[in-house]
Amino acid sequence: MRLLLLCLVFSSQANAQSDPKITAQRAALQLDAAATSLIHAANASDRVAALTETVSAYEEGLVALRQGLRQVAIRETALRQIFDARSAEISRLLAALQTMERSPTPLLMLHPSGPAGTARSSMMLAEVTPALQQKAEQLRAQLEELSLLREIQTGAASELRKGLAGVQTARARLSEARADRTDLPLRFSADPVVMQVLLNSSETLRAFASGLSLLPESRGSASGYGDFNDLLGALSLPVNGVMLRGYNERDAAGILRPGLVIATQPEALVTSPFAATIRYSGPLLDYGNVIILEPDTTHLMVIAGLGTLYGRAGEIVKTGSALGLMGGQADLGAVSPFSTEGAGAGRSETLYIELRQGEDPTDPSPWFELASGN
Repeated sequence: MRLLLLCLVFSSQANAQSDPKITAQRAALQLDAAATSLIHAANASDRVAALTETVSAYEEGLVALRQGLRQVAIRETALRQIFDARSAEISRLLAALQTMERSPTPLLMLHPSGPAGTARSSMMLAEVTPALQQKAEQLRAQLEELSLLREIQTGAASELRKGLAGVQTARARLSEARADRTDLPLRFSADPVVMQVLLNSSETLRAFASGLSLLPESRGSASGYGDFNDLLGALSLPVNGVMLRGYNERDAAGILRPGLVIATQPEALVTSPFAATIRYSGPLLDYGNVIILEPDTTHLMVIAGLGTLYGRAGEIVKTGSALGLMGGQADLGAVSPFSTEGAGAGRSETLYIELRQGEDPTDPSPWFELASGN
């Protein structure tokens, strides 16, 4: 079965974006690959990096599988609407085909008016039969597609449940590996007293970020990885999700924040979009758990709304390093294989991203490769 799926995937790459069957099958293969990488991660020289990649692979596979389930469910709904709209026509077609199947051909050609009527009936039957046959073939193909879609949905829902369980295991192992690690590179050791004074005296994020940038640790190159401006348009979002609000857009309550709001799945992995020094890690005002990254001496990126934090102030992180997990709790039982909403694809957590240049916030959007939502 897996070999068949591989053949379907690699022979149909061009149609993968539009064919719901290929999308679901390809996503199942992604989850299989993630499960394999989870097995090998235990023996990796850098377990944290290996498990970070594994969690990311699981999350990408789950997003793709939910997308495939949505497409399959939408196609199934469309077919059922076609059947409902043409129910009377389909009933007549089935009745005609059943009559033709039960009646011997010679009797079908007889007509009460005699040979002339029989001849006319033969001519009409010769014209009608191909049309009936064509409609019958179309109906058969649609019914077979409907059956296949239902089979794919059932199988994909099973894969989704296994994927959700797998990513939970990978996240737990990542948290353990991150807690056990003692060889993390540090650029400085944050003074807890100074940091607490800054926290207590700051009533806004702007005030805290401004005070943070004035601390002695911010002098010099933050990461040693070049000019941050060179990364314009090349960064990936730190979490797998969908952008809810852009820079300076008001939310439903009318609150305006100078940053991006990303909707995510519960417990989604948050990674560093660039190499940087962690300037702050912890709770901050009403932003929840916050990590502030310093890629160079003129920029700070605030990433707020995490549930679990991995990094600590002074730590140097590479691009793609795990920073923590979103809050909430994934519901392994909330999987409906026949939902047009993508089998529990609702995103209940939000991540806030703010980029500051000097004293002022600036639009982070140009730095990121923002794709359409999954």
